[in-house]
Amino acid sequence: MQNFKTDVLIIGSGLAGLSTALNLPEHINVTILSKESLFDTNTNWAQGGIAAVLAEGDTFESHIQDTLIAGDGLCHSEVVEEVIKQAPQRIRQLIDWGVNFDGHDEQTQKNLLALTREGGHSQRRIVHVEDHTGSAVQQALSSKALSQKNIKIFEKHVALELIINKKVNPLTTDPTTVLGAYVLDQKSNQIVSFLAPVTLLATGGAGKAYLYTSNWSGATGDGISLAFRAGARVANLEFMQFHPTVLFHEKAQNFLISEALRGEGGKLINASGDEFMKRYHTLGALAPRDIVARSIDSEMKKTGAECVYLDMTHLGSEFIKTRFPTIYSRCLEFNIDITQTPIPVVPAAHYLCGGVYANLSGQTDIKNLYAVGETACTGLHGANRLASNSLLECLVMGHNAAILISSTFKNNMGGNTIGRANSNMSADGNGSSGHNDTLPSKVTANSNTLSVPEWIKPAFSDSDELIVIGHIWDEVRTLMWNYVGIVRTQKRLARARQRLELILTEVEQHFSDFQPTRDIIELRNITLIAYLTVLCAEKRKESRGIHFNLDFPHKYETAQAKDSFVWPGEWFNKK
Repeated sequence: MQNFKTDVLIIGSGLAGLSTALNLPEHINVTILSKESLFDTNTNWAQGGIAAVLAEGDTFESHIQDTLIAGDGLCHSEVVEEVIKQAPQRIRQLIDWGVNFDGHDEQTQKNLLALTREGGHSQRRIVHVEDHTGSAVQQALSSKALSQKNIKIFEKHVALELIINKKVNPLTTDPTTVLGAYVLDQKSNQIVSFLAPVTLLATGGAGKAYLYTSNWSGATGDGISLAFRAGARVANLEFMQFHPTVLFHEKAQNFLISEALRGEGGKLINASGDEFMKRYHTLGALAPRDIVARSIDSEMKKTGAECVYLDMTHLGSEFIKTRFPTIYSRCLEFNIDITQTPIPVVPAAHYLCGGVYANLSGQTDIKNLYAVGETACTGLHGANRLASNSLLECLVMGHNAAILISSTFKNNMGGNTIGRANSNMSADGNGSSGHNDTLPSKVTANSNTLSVPEWIKPAFSDSDELIVIGHIWDEVRTLMWNYVGIVRTQKRLARARQRLELILTEVEQHFSDFQPTRDIIELRNITLIAYLTVLCAEKRKESRGIHFNLDFPHKYETAQAKDSFVWPGEWFNKK
């Protein structure tokens, strides 16, 4: 097994990981691992935009209050305040990095940004690039990262497990410390280790744990599972946000219909043409996402319909084609002309408000382990995320984490056992897609660095057993959709927990017995995420925000608990 070292190891190549890397000074060597391509991220799929107070008449207090209301009493107010007040600076930083938001004039540098409104917001404050904001942000930051000599990007590298000091040296009395990660290089099918004084998890969310999701196929909760197995707390996993509007078409998997369409006046109607949302909330189609998703779910169950419809036809053909070109073109591929016909939509798992418990600088329970973006649970979102606060959180956490990490290097990392990587690392790439795939400095056996044990990889793989892996994938995702979905009960949660305990044991056996593949690694992660979600959901005996339990349909005036924690001992003791 080859062992390599770097200064900062970032697992995940979306906005959270890239913004952290770009905020770090250039004398710190950074390695970014992407398990598919650099552009396979939830960031790249994000349509709507980024929320920030930029318009005359808008205020920080208004944005803060909108966030707190959406979070339904569980937001950490000090976290909300810091994120919202940083937002204008982070938007300016994105412009400096090359993101041309609608309304920005490149020649004059005038930032008369076009702002839209989304559900739960009291003002128009969403900056955007047409209807493909995430793609524009991913492209600009990726280009900048690829141009920097201190940043190396490795595609098709999926982390198997974090390396912690107590597994390397079981006799140590030091606190649990992360030293890097074991990684499967999918191009060579070899397992290597990346060692670093700092490991940062930025792997995004876990929508793939559900049968229907707006997420890309790699959103399997990898970072959360890695951190939990290493001994970190997770929190609030019961708060999986279901986006109200994903395109309902058998051939259009995972295609999101942005909330911005409702922000511009789109109407939610049923098959009879009835604009039903006003019956459920005074804000109608612009109510917070948890309310809209439950209302659609209720409407479908009442009528027996497979979907509802988002009607844009009254807004005019030219406006729709100009404002939403990506959505217009994508729907047209399925013979749906949204200028003439309402769009069939259904809710789907979208955004995880919980994750690895961390502060706004990404610090977790474990020394030298950071978690940022959707992988982390900071308390910003509470029981329900306000629209377009997600990319903003990635930016703020990336900025804050970089400042803290930089300061620890100035303090020589407190005598860390791995030490610094060679600052003269080559910038010439030799990998695919023109990316900087030159490995960081190799850790040699004779150096003053840590020696980690080899990953023991079984010598065979059984094709018949791999078929079983596919069946388990389907079982976990279907179970989560049916039992831990938009509406829950204690009996459904108990059934899910009991079945998942058996599946976890089965999956761990497969993981031990066969050569690691991406399918097995991801299945192991979604199964653990599913189980932890159930544990969190069972602890919250009230309905609040995204979490709705028919056995506890009301919420307490004061929440039973701000955060629903699960400690590693709750699972490992069962094992």
